[in-house]
Amino acid sequence: MSLNFKKTYKFAVKSALYVTLFATGFAAILAYFFFKQHRSDLIAFCLVFAFSLYIFAFFVIQYRVEVFIYRRVKKIYDDVSFLESSTFRKQSISTDMATLTREVKKFATDKKMEIETLKVREEYRREFLGNVSHELKTPLFTVQGYLSTLLDGAMDDKNIRKKYLQRAEKGVERLIFIVQDLDMITKLESGNLNLNMTEFNIVEVVQNVFDLLEMKAEKKNIILSFDNKYPKAIKVIADREKIQQVVMNLIVNAIKYGKQDGSVEVGIEDLVNNKVIVRVNDNGEGIEKQHIPRLFERFYRVDKSGARAEGGSGLGLSIVKHIIEAHDENIYIESQFGIGSEFSFTLEKSE
Repeated sequence: MSLNFKKTYKFAVKSALYVTLFATGFAAILAYFFFKQHRSDLIAFCLVFAFSLYIFAFFVIQYRVEVFIYRRVKKIYDDVSFLESSTFRKQSISTDMATLTREVKKFATDKKMEIETLKVREEYRREFLGNVSHELKTPLFTVQGYLSTLLDGAMDDKNIRKKYLQRAEKGVERLIFIVQDLDMITKLESGNLNLNMTEFNIVEVVQNVFDLLEMKAEKKNIILSFDNKYPKAIKVIADREKIQQVVMNLIVNAIKYGKQDGSVEVGIEDLVNNKVIVRVNDNGEGIEKQHIPRLFERFYRVDKSGARAEGGSGLGLSIVKHIIEAHDENIYIESQFGIGSEFSFTLEKSE
């Protein structure tokens, strides 16, 4: 890779000046004592001597510096730029020692940060693969167990056959649900999932989700409601289907972790810059602070045993985050352990 290599002559200029001043002063003192009869020519001699010595010293020092220092400095830049070409292609390369020290120090710091980031990602990758394996293994083994039992002879009993086939079907449905959610996250992350931006009433979308989840909430005697009456439509611009999925996932999550005889409340407020914020509040068990930064990770569960008993793919909040970010909007979490949680997200309001 060719580098824009900028030489500096400061070192040679200063070094030659120091040598010249010393040598000229020393020569003048010697000439004063040894050639007293020609003192009138001493000044001219010193000037000519100083000029000649300065020129000679400058070129010798500069040549030596280029041979023994600049070439090695250039090799260091070549080696560093090979690893960090995107940064070094954009700037001229100087042989100044301070610049070199600063650049190499910055390079070392950046690489250290990259290594730490890679370690974190590697740990996340291992955990993610373990979670994927577990989430897929559970329904797969369930289906395999029921089918193996049927093939071993239980198929002859009509009642057992129907019950086991129904349970195997539920396992297959969960597998499909997990694969569909993973496929959606992959498309969202790669930008291949196109959003159908339309104008719609967000209040109507929330009410539709309430109607769909009414029976699920009744199992725990949880009340789904708005925080206020919204007689007028609140129009937003977004992908209606995806936003309904966001609201659905958040309310399902609130029901899943909500307490018996609890409540889930949705509020919609105007913000500045033509935005609205949708808040989903519950009075459930809440979330401990150490879990909040990781809530949107795929397959991350606060209460692993309880969450799996409730079902789901473990991808709901991750999908929520990706959908909201695909809209260039923000999502927030506020929670107090033992009191409840609030998930909120912003949307662009229709003018």
